[in-house]
Amino acid sequence: MNAVTAAVVEKGIKDKNPRKDSAMRRSLPRLAAVTAAGALAFAATAGTAFAQDGSVSEPDSFTSMYTVSATPDMIINNDGQSVPGQDGATGEFNYRLNSDEEIVCYDLTLRGVTGEYKSPAKTATHIHEAAAGQAGPPRLAFPDPQGDGDVRTSSGCIQGPFTTGLEGDNGQDTATGFSLKQIEANPSAFFGDTHTADFSAGAVRGQLMEVPMGGVETGAGGSSNDAAAYAIGAAGLAGVAGAGVVMFRRGRAQS
Repeated sequence: MNAVTAAVVEKGIKDKNPRKDSAMRRSLPRLAAVTAAGALAFAATAGTAFAQDGSVSEPDSFTSMYTVSATPDMIINNDGQSVPGQDGATGEFNYRLNSDEEIVCYDLTLRGVTGEYKSPAKTATHIHEAAAGQAGPPRLAFPDPQGDGDVRTSSGCIQGPFTTGLEGDNGQDTATGFSLKQIEANPSAFFGDTHTADFSAGAVRGQLMEVPMGGVETGAGGSSNDAAAYAIGAAGLAGVAGAGVVMFRRGRAQS
């Protein structure tokens, strides 16, 4: 080692502060932990806000499932009078509920519904609370089905606390305090519908009907996860319910 190299090495050794280096090593893990905790807290807060304000992922399981066969001859206006909906239009509304997490997943199909949607609520496609032949307030508001031509569709999942954007007689949103357990307790007391500018009381409407839940055997000791098994439409679901056949839980194996 020459004299210049030795001097440089000696200077580096003298300049290094063991205490400072040790303190820095101790501080780095704490800083990383604080940063990670902050990031997790932000993610959790953002996730909760997102979950309560809009669409969410499909849950691991469902507690109940319902179907609606919506037709234009079931419309009741706010005065309790029967009025015509859109002639020739139909709706197939399928709902899967997880009432423990207050999540409802929906698959909505409209056929023959034309014109623009119109409703004082935040969307024009709802689940209302009312028995057949009666009018009632919306409790759930879903994204309006979209599409070109004769068929419009909408699907996804939303989570409570729910809002409809419509103020009730008590001055609160008509979904305030609503729980999916209310549907499970009495599904026939609820109906699905959609409203348009030409048919403000409703273009089509139908009462909720519960569909049995369970697993479709695959022949290999498991349950089917094929989403096609679910997409048989409201008419098919009604037939299945009447025959007492057990349906599968969409996208998840039966535990």
